[in-house]
Amino acid sequence: MAKIAFLILCHRDPDGIAAQAARLTAAGDCVAIHLDAGAGRAAERTLRAALAGNPNVAFAPRLRCGWGDWSLVAATLQAVRTALHAFPDATHLYLISGDCMPIKPAHHVHDRLDAEDRDWIESVDFHTSGWIRTGLVQERLIYRHPFNERRRKRLFYTSLALQQRLGLTRPLPRDLTVMIGSQWWCLRRTTLEAILTFLKKRPDIVRFFRLTWIPDEIFFQTLVRHLIPAPQIVSRPPTFLMFTDYGMPVNFHTDHLDFLLGQDAFFARKISAEAPDLRARLGDVWVDDRPPAPLAGDGRRLFAFLTGRGRTGGRFAPRIWDSGAQLGVGRRLSVIVCKKWHVGKRLAARLRHEGWPGIDYLFDEDATEMPDLGGIETGLDRRSRHGPALLRLIFDRLGTDRLTICLDPARIDVARELAAGPGDVRFLDLRCRFTDDYLAGHARRIGLIGPQTQAATVAGLLPTLKRAIADEADRLATADLPGYRLLREGDPATDAAQALARTWDLPYDRAAAIAGDPAMFAD
Repeated sequence: MAKIAFLILCHRDPDGIAAQAARLTAAGDCVAIHLDAGAGRAAERTLRAALAGNPNVAFAPRLRCGWGDWSLVAATLQAVRTALHAFPDATHLYLISGDCMPIKPAHHVHDRLDAEDRDWIESVDFHTSGWIRTGLVQERLIYRHPFNERRRKRLFYTSLALQQRLGLTRPLPRDLTVMIGSQWWCLRRTTLEAILTFLKKRPDIVRFFRLTWIPDEIFFQTLVRHLIPAPQIVSRPPTFLMFTDYGMPVNFHTDHLDFLLGQDAFFARKISAEAPDLRARLGDVWVDDRPPAPLAGDGRRLFAFLTGRGRTGGRFAPRIWDSGAQLGVGRRLSVIVCKKWHVGKRLAARLRHEGWPGIDYLFDEDATEMPDLGGIETGLDRRSRHGPALLRLIFDRLGTDRLTICLDPARIDVARELAAGPGDVRFLDLRCRFTDDYLAGHARRIGLIGPQTQAATVAGLLPTLKRAIADEADRLATADLPGYRLLREGDPATDAAQALARTWDLPYDRAAAIAGDPAMFAD
């Protein structure tokens, strides 16, 4: 059975750390603590006194740590060596901080680790993943960073600017593909033993990472991927955490209890120091012998949705590869814009019977059936980057001068891009009604909530979701799109027939037959 040696990196609150260690060891696991040397001797004495006599607690040699520099990795390695030596029966080492708390019971975590003989560590490609949202990217690696950015900011940026001016770049370590991911992980004992052995053979690795900026997001992530086969890696952190758009960690408070318990992770951070009730209730979770709470959805996606309302973005300039990439002379593109995808697809299917070739939600649904276009059609990112060029290729590949596509109203960027160039482009805004049950189902389908999400959470989300859909519709209606027509569910059949006839140049009787179909808006 799995036995976990928790590695706790902490720098304050010795009483809270002692309570945390006591809870974790109560379930039969063990703890190696690294207390930042900056915390002072008094904090260490308090911590050691509180945990005296607990054979499942060990203390790592102390280092003074600074955010973003090598000292955090060095402290982690000290804790790793301490745990491997003190707890020879530990099968896994789990790195957490003093701000982490369990959101699943110990028996559940042990069962998962037993069932999946893998390492839990987020590890994605440094150069292509887009993991770093803002700030320095390549500069973290190719330049040397001997100064701590927070403690000696002026020297940090002066040194960086001087290296850039003189072209003093350095090569990356041979044989390694640099990876990046969350600092917090749970690794098998054998994996960490392999890393320590590898470091003895390759002192150049430590020399390189010692001068890398924020190496705690890169060091273990790179070495695990280098030494361990990909099928043995779960490339996501076992600890649930979120960041704001500004790169700051989200702090959780007492009213987040149900939200946290519903996430697919073992621990969560950061639990606010000002939420003692939440800390106490999560502390009880670890030794609870009941089944864990049902999963309630993707917390990060829900957070991004709720915090992202009201923010809009735009492209600042045309992409160079799209310059001149238009649909082509004499071609007609008709766009069904509909939030209910099954309704949009149903209309597109009817139009195909009327002789209008069509592709369904090609900019929204990765599984949309597409003709072979030499690779440009693979993946939503590629399709969106090459919108007009992609459609021109589809026209050519299908040998047609008219085409219908479906588009989600959220993709106003694609609608504007298609409308910006010359050509005959027409838009039908197919506006559906939405019940609360449908909206709740939609939220589940896109991962905002799970099947077991609390009713109060769902009720609080629905008004925001309604407003978001209404905002999308408003942006579409006011975007001054060419050939724009609005068809609402419940409009008179004559109005619906006219909208269809004008958008697709259909004979009125054929348009009326489609508009009169009672199943057009059916769920």
